[in-house]
Amino acid sequence: MRWLDVSTENCSVQAALDVVGAKWSMLVIREMFNGVHRFDEMQQHVGISEAVLSRRLRELQDAGLVESIQYREPGMRTRREYRLTAAGLDLFPVLIALLNWGDKHRAPVGGGSWQVRHRDCGEQVAAVVACPAHPGVALDHRDTVTNAGPTAVGTSNRSSDCQIES
Repeated sequence: MRWLDVSTENCSVQAALDVVGAKWSMLVIREMFNGVHRFDEMQQHVGISEAVLSRRLRELQDAGLVESIQYREPGMRTRREYRLTAAGLDLFPVLIALLNWGDKHRAPVGGGSWQVRHRDCGEQVAAVVACPAHPGVALDHRDTVTNAGPTAVGTSNRSSDCQIES
């Protein structure tokens, strides 16, 4: 079966982008990975409007990536902090892949504005595609093959479990 014969109606990439593909979503997630959990700090650091940040946080909460936790400083009203859930934390490799790509293709000549390093040895981390049977061997698209998944539907609405020809 050819790629064009498989419907994209239930594509996992499309489903993921429905959640994190909106402008600002990954930047809000980046802030939480870097310890920024309060609305006003996030808004100021990212440079996002209150309305857009409120909408993104609500969407990320609805998608199960972010949870809201109440806190109260002495003498102040109750406010909220935002934390990544387990599903949100699973986006760490995606954030690193975007950072690596941005450093390689979009950063100024001197490098990007931030780096993520391994706490133990100090080396900069990288997102790598690998096969569990061959740890340590980085793969690129030429080393892989795409197969129809368990819920694949052909464009003619037939289910298929065969390999997709490139």
